[in-house]
Amino acid sequence: MAQAKIGKPVPAISLEATGDQKIELAQLKGNNIVLYFYPKDNTSGCTTEGTDFRDNHSEFKRLKTIILGVSRDSVRSHENFKKKYNFPFDLLSDPEEELCKAFAVIKEKNMYGKKYMGIERSTFIIDNKGVLRQEFRKVKVKGHIEELLEAIKGL
Repeated sequence: MAQAKIGKPVPAISLEATGDQKIELAQLKGNNIVLYFYPKDNTSGCTTEGTDFRDNHSEFKRLKTIILGVSRDSVRSHENFKKKYNFPFDLLSDPEEELCKAFAVIKEKNMYGKKYMGIERSTFIIDNKGVLRQEFRKVKVKGHIEELLEAIKGL
């Protein structure tokens, strides 16, 4: 499987998404893309992150940037999450971890002493030619949107 690397075109992986569609990053050329990976629908950090993207959606749109969220949750779970918080962007379902592995976001995590493999909150900026330009790993939600907007303005 192709790995995403800064300065290289993103892998051609197609995933089921909200709105009864299949989305492949390579087909979205002409727009910048913010691809954000989050652990789970309807959890506090993931909800805060999603609502921050929602609340700043018009600014991303002004910068010709599409926002896409990715987790291992089902499309049905994504549809409910999107509707509940009125997200104006699509969520991709990656239960087989294809895109997660391509972007190397599956990491060992530890909760209450129990180790497990899960998604490390990460965001990637892809330019309008489909090339990966920046990556943000171990993302802290607070202040992240401002950081992304600045990075996109610099493309």
